[in-house]
Amino acid sequence: MSNSKEKAEELVLKYLRLQEEGSSNWFHKILAKKCALIAAELHLEELSKMKLIFSDREIHYKYWIEVKQEIEKL
Repeated sequence: MSNSKEKAEELVLKYLRLQEEGSSNWFHKILAKKCALIAAELHLEELSKMKLIFSDREIHYKYWIEVKQEIEKL
């Protein structure tokens, strides 16, 4: 599993690449960050539904919380 900052950057870049090349102005970055935050939130929702061993779920949940925090910093 990559660290939370790398995952945050990866998610935002994936959404930025969906947009037209050369149009990486501030609006597109804000939109990409919002999409990445939605994806991270979906991961958190799914983790809360899963029946994993508590320690495993806790590790993954904390990871995705950190990813969300890193996305917000970008």
